[in-house]
This record gives sequence, structure tokens and C-alpha cells, in this order.
Amino acid sequence: MCGIAGFLNPRLGSNDEQLQRVAVSMVETLHHRGPNDDGVWTDRKSGVALGHKRLSIIDLSPLGHQPMASASGRLQIAYNGEIYNHSELRSELETSGVALRGHSDTEVLLAAIDQWGVGLALQRANGMFAFALWDTQQRQLTIARDRIGIKPLYYGWAGDVFVFASELKAIRAYPTFTGEIDRRAIGLLLQHGYIPAPYSIYRGIHKLPPGTSLQVKCDDKASAKPVPYWQLTDSVQQGQTNPFDGSTEEASGELEQRLRDSIRLRMIADVPLGAFLSGGIDSSTVVALMQAESSRPVRTFAIGFHEEQYNEATYASAVAKHLGTEHIEHYVTAQEALDVIPELPRIYDEPFADSSQIPTFLVSQTARQHVTVCLSGDGGDELFAGYNRYEHISRIWKKIGWLPLSLRSAAATLLEATVPHRGKFTRRLLNTPNAQAAYAYLNTHWKDVNEVVVGYDLAPTIWDDHDAWNTRLAFVEQMMHLDAMTYLPDDILVKVDRASMAVGLEARVPLLDHRVVEFAWSLPLPFKASIGETKTPLRSVLQRHVPRELFERPKVGFGVPIDQWLRGPLRDWGEELLSEDRLNREGFFNPQPVRQRWSEHLAGTTDWHYWLWDVLMFQAWLDGQDGALRYTARG
Repeated sequence: MCGIAGFLNPRLGSNDEQLQRVAVSMVETLHHRGPNDDGVWTDRKSGVALGHKRLSIIDLSPLGHQPMASASGRLQIAYNGEIYNHSELRSELETSGVALRGHSDTEVLLAAIDQWGVGLALQRANGMFAFALWDTQQRQLTIARDRIGIKPLYYGWAGDVFVFASELKAIRAYPTFTGEIDRRAIGLLLQHGYIPAPYSIYRGIHKLPPGTSLQVKCDDKASAKPVPYWQLTDSVQQGQTNPFDGSTEEASGELEQRLRDSIRLRMIADVPLGAFLSGGIDSSTVVALMQAESSRPVRTFAIGFHEEQYNEATYASAVAKHLGTEHIEHYVTAQEALDVIPELPRIYDEPFADSSQIPTFLVSQTARQHVTVCLSGDGGDELFAGYNRYEHISRIWKKIGWLPLSLRSAAATLLEATVPHRGKFTRRLLNTPNAQAAYAYLNTHWKDVNEVVVGYDLAPTIWDDHDAWNTRLAFVEQMMHLDAMTYLPDDILVKVDRASMAVGLEARVPLLDHRVVEFAWSLPLPFKASIGETKTPLRSVLQRHVPRELFERPKVGFGVPIDQWLRGPLRDWGEELLSEDRLNREGFFNPQPVRQRWSEHLAGTTDWHYWLWDVLMFQAWLDGQDGALRYTARG
């Protein structure tokens, strides 16, 4: 795992020393992502620079050094990630006469691109990755990101210079970058708790969407646009057109085979390896199959909390004991968790308000003391209908959705007249036109963003993606589809990537092998979930290795008591960031609705911690920006 950064600026083409200096300054900000090695490559004729920070996982020798040149000398690559099927691709390339020097997956990817072209190489690669490739003949820069969006890649413009990086801090290091804050992104943050692709917190800087590549030429930079090479929507439609036609038992058998292969590939490493284990279905399934594939005890890691309602460590310990793993757990004190909060703006690099970022960082920190790679169970909820909200919203809509909108609106008006100070939630839900709007309403934090964000420029929201609301899908599948395109890559995978890479730990997610994803979407919905049970195929696989009583329990989120902390040890911190004077001075938020929710939360009359955490994470991030960027933001 690594970090990459670079730029294309033909105006610097005559000054190689300046190219090197700027590239080094950018890539040095990513030291945490790659503490083992680094390198910079420049082409002064074209004004292009590629920078790389390396966390050595495969081929620890100098033959894995990057940026790396192809054997032909035509291509240069800076690459972050892992190509899990690199051995298979290597054999095919060598059979066709390609000579490879080392055994790194970087060299295999580069040779594949040299032989087959970028498009076919991307189609053939199974992995998580983001890379930048310079073609010296065509004078063309290509950037690309893996299918699901496991690895991050930002790109955009600093003036008329094209810049890219694994994290925003590297782009901020480019000399002419001004960092104008995008108020649309603030609005999206307040709605969702994260900033969805293609937006970033900075105007003009974008997240490259999953499963896309983008090409920039020296003489035609303006035409650079992401082009998909794989789309989840295609896999969803393919699964609907050609559904799995076996029994539920056959489906779980086929799923186990695919998961075993995915896990087997992700256990290949030249460094110590382990797994996160919460004791839930997803992580327990990953660990069970890892142990089945291993001749020695797998190392597993969990954190516990002394607050019982947040503690899953006892469940993880029971699963680990049954499987015979080498289990390491760390019980976190409230102070340890609180000490992470000042580091969040640096770790996440743009405002990010999923409070499970805190335990994710802490378990990564624990694991890094023992291993360099950890497998994670992320993705199971989106693939196998695991979120409680799917059943909850479906149940609500079945009760009220059959009524015509006119009757529901009349009922809402009656509620307003009879109980004006209560039932606001129910009234709003009754006025939603369809099930999709109800889902959007129930999963949006701040409903009236334009009243909260000063100067808010209305942005398309994730709810506007009509591909996700495919009417051929059942409503639960529509919700799963939307979450897999938005919440999964822009929240869950961001959380895991930044938390793990902040301590130099590589996190691998076997449930998100694209072959597993495509198979999951071929399963009929009743195979995945039914009334009272979610993730049926995963449960069936896990039950073959772990007694059902060890994992059958209500779903628990990976959280910390932010609601209590804001009324206690974080109260002064929150008061400082949310003071009326400060909000007025900075000019991003209307103080009235923010202060009202803060007061109500402190009084204990309403739990507003989700809403407040969105604002607090922006404020804390803003507090960490240097004066020049903050001035530009206000201007």
C-alpha cells in the first residue's frame, strides 16, 4: 500500500529542478501511507511529475521501487494498491514472451498495460488500486481507480495545472493551489455525514469515481473526463437478467467458494498479516475462511469499550476462541478515544463525520503493532441487505405508501392542526411522494441545508441518481444499490482507508472482490434476506465454521458514545467550535439553527449528535487549515 501524487504542468517543462522540488514537497505529505521507500520521476520536456511513497507488501526488494518504468521505457507508473491476481497475469505475460525482473504486482500491472493497453489491463486486473501512468510517446497522463473505490484518488486543477494525489494534503502542497472551499460540499456533508464523489471540500478538486479512468494530454487538458471501465449498475442489471437458478444451499456453497478464493488471494503478502474481528457476521466469516485456508493460527484484532452498549469484544473473543485464532484485544478508555478526536482532521484530510472513524483508527493502531496487513469484513451489509434501515423503511412504507398522496397530505395537515408541536417527523414522512423519497428523508441529517449553510449553492444529491432507483428492482434492492454506489465508497471505505493508512497498515476487503459483488447481485432478494433475518447466504457460510449461537444477535454499530461525550468531556471543545461569534466570523454557517440544536442537545431534550458532529467535523477541519487557505475560503 502506498501514496501517490503528481502533476502535469508544461510551463515547468524547462526546469527539472523545480519539477523535482514540487513533486517531493507533495509526496512528502504522504509519508504515513508509505514509510518504507519513496521516489519521484519527472519529464522536463512535458512538465510531468510522478511521486510515490511505498509501504512494502509484495517484493520488498529494490525491484519494487516506484515510480517504475516499463521494460520498453515507454511508460512510467506511480501505483497504490494490490493486484491480487498478479501471479495469473504474470504467467500469461511470460508465456507470451514478456521478461519480468522482480515479482512485484506493480511490474506485472505495468507490463500488462504495455502489452494490452490500459483498458484491457484494467478489465483483467483483480484488486484495489489507484495509479497514475505517463505515456512518453503519446505525452498522455492516465489516472485510474479500482472498481469499487477501495483506494482513493483526487484530481483537479491548481490554476491551469492538472494535479492528482491519494490524499488532499498532497494537492494542498502544490504551490499555486488556493483551496477555495466548495459550499455545495459543505451542504452534502451536512446531509450525509460525508462528501460524496465526485465532490471534494475544495472547488475544482474531485474524487475520481470508482471503476473509471481519466486521460489528460499536454495539448488538450480541458477534455479530461472520467470514463468507466466497470459499473456496478451493469452488474446489478446483469444479475437481474441472469439470476442464480440454484437452491439456497447451492447459493451458499457457491458463495463460500468465491469467498475462499478471494480470501486466499488477499492472504498473499511478504509481511505479517491478520484480520479485524468484531464478532459480527461479516468479519467472523472472513476470519473463519482465513483460518480454514491457513496452516497456523490467524492473528485477529478487536477493541473493547467499558461502556457495555458499545462493547463487542466479548463476541469477538468467543468467535476467536472457537476458531483458534491468535487473538489480541485492547480495551479502550474514554480518554484514549477522546485523544483521537484532535487528530481526525489530519487523518481524514477533509471534513468526515462518521464517528465510527474513532474505533476504526484505534483498532488499526492496535493491529499495526503486530502486522502490516489486515483483512476487513466491510461490504457485507450493502451486498446482502444487512442494514436494519432496509427492513425498517420497507415496513413503514408498506403501512402508509398504499394511501394516495392527497390522503397522506391531508393526514399530515390534521396532525399539524391537532398536535403542532409533536409529530413533525411523521408529518414530513406522510408528505413524501414515494418510497425513494422516504428513504432519502430518513437518511438525511440536516433537512434544510440552505437554512444552515451560508451561500449554499444547490448541488445534486446522491438521491438524484436515477440509475439506483431502477424500478425493475425491489425497493430493498434499490436501497442496497444506492448505498453500494455512495455510502460504501465515500463513507465506509474512506473511513477504513484513512484510519488504517494513518498508521501504515494495509486493509484488504475480500467481500468486495468484484466477482463476489457480481455473484451477490445475481442472487434473488429472498436468498439474501427475509423478515427477521438479513445476510442469509453469509450466515449459511459462517454456520459451517462457527456455531450459530456465537453470532446470532441484534446488529450493533461500530460506535462510541458521542452523544454523551458532547454533554460531558467534549462540551467545552464543542462550545468553542460552535460559538455564535465564531460562526458569524467564519461565515459558513447560520448560527441560529446550529446553536438551537446545540442547546437542545446539552439540555438532553433531543439527541442531535449526528447533526452536530457534521458541523463539528467541518469546524475542527477548518481550524486545522493554514491561514492562507482559510482566507481564500472566506473570500
